[in-house]
Amino acid sequence: MAGAEEGLRQRTKPSNDNPNNLQVSRVVVPTAEGMKRDQELDKHVEYEFGGPWGVVAIMTGFPILMYYLWICLVFYDGQLAHPSSTDDIVPFLWRMWEHIRVDASPNAYAWRVYTGLIVYQLFLAWIMPGYMQEGLPVPSLGYRTLMYKCNAIGCVYTTMITAAVLHYTGIFRMTEIIDNFGHLMTVAMIYGFGVSFFMYFITVATGNQIRMSGNFIYDVFMGACLNPRIGPVDLKMWLEVRIPWVIVFFMSVSGACKQYEQYGYVTPNMAFMVLATWLYLNACAKGEECIPQTWDMFHEKWGFLVIFWNFAGVPFSYIYSVVYMASHDPSKYRFSTPTYVALYTTLLTAYYIWDTSMSQKSRFKMQTQGITTYRKTFPQLPWGTLKNPSYIQTAHGNRLLTDGWWRYSRKPNYVADWVMSLTWGLCQGTCSAIPYFYSVFFIVVLIHRCSRDFERCAIKYGKDWEKYCSIVKWKFIPYVY
Repeated sequence: MAGAEEGLRQRTKPSNDNPNNLQVSRVVVPTAEGMKRDQELDKHVEYEFGGPWGVVAIMTGFPILMYYLWICLVFYDGQLAHPSSTDDIVPFLWRMWEHIRVDASPNAYAWRVYTGLIVYQLFLAWIMPGYMQEGLPVPSLGYRTLMYKCNAIGCVYTTMITAAVLHYTGIFRMTEIIDNFGHLMTVAMIYGFGVSFFMYFITVATGNQIRMSGNFIYDVFMGACLNPRIGPVDLKMWLEVRIPWVIVFFMSVSGACKQYEQYGYVTPNMAFMVLATWLYLNACAKGEECIPQTWDMFHEKWGFLVIFWNFAGVPFSYIYSVVYMASHDPSKYRFSTPTYVALYTTLLTAYYIWDTSMSQKSRFKMQTQGITTYRKTFPQLPWGTLKNPSYIQTAHGNRLLTDGWWRYSRKPNYVADWVMSLTWGLCQGTCSAIPYFYSVFFIVVLIHRCSRDFERCAIKYGKDWEKYCSIVKWKFIPYVY
């Protein structure tokens, strides 16, 4: 055991002197028991999401749902539209199709804008300097660690400056984004499907597939590749931040610009969404070096589940409150001053817990690798790094954190993240139920994600996981659940 713990502490010098050195030859080997459990996790054992039929339902049903909710927001005053009678079913479906065909067509404008964003973000990610962060040892790579170029913070603010210049010079007005929501959404969906299938075929053709089920559509959904890269750009980490949250932020900015042009002012409700989306985008960018320490990077594959969601799902289904407010008179969602104070306070409190809990967990993982010097980006919040935290040393060789926010809940970050998602709906009050889709859908996703995480942890850590659960009793909210 001592040898394994020492192996986890040993590391090479960070490769910040050589930005192109993205792969470390150092191998970090866990205990023999840990290797055995990792081998179990790196095999396809059972279907998730209802198996092949379940993923087909998701791949077809979710895009249809996105179209339906958008049509209801824009063309039915934010109310859930439905046929008035059985005789109206066919005409109703035809009206729905006409809105998609006309108002959400993948026109040339949408292709230029969306493709331009992808190309620009790839270009910035490739050329801009960044902090080199070592990831966790990857079992499927023989426990090698990979280096990740973390330059999202510079790329994001360069993008903001670029957008401001384009807006004020009239080359590209920010209001055009929200005005072309439907067209952009369709193009985003096409990218989501296209990249998912392309990555599956190219991965299988090159023999780099991993953890396959043997069922074609299921493997497209879950993914075939684990660490796809183009030059210095890790595509999985790039897509997690650079496309969805950039679009979400600029969609809010677009809504604010539209309000200002129409009314000469921006409502506190829309300003709330600009702040909320900026906080999220900035947090992902300034804490990008924490992402390589996550399960998403070293275990989850890059398939439709992740690709479509980041290209289309997040940016075009999390932002319904902005779509509603940008297309309705502000008098419909005006609040009292105390309500605004409560709304903003809830957001900022949840953000603080989310930011610091994520930081605590990620930096604890870095500490187990011997990393004690951390990247400094704005804002660094108090209690983001724990000194001499308590933990459980597992037979696997890893450590389970039982300190900070993580002594109160096994997923404190999920709780705070969900509260923030709820405020994204609350900012428009009771005008429409559709902006609450994000929080309702998100809690379902988080509960499912937790069941997957806890099941894998039980396999990975065995009796040590039982001990951890006896110390950290609550899955989500302390003393509740």
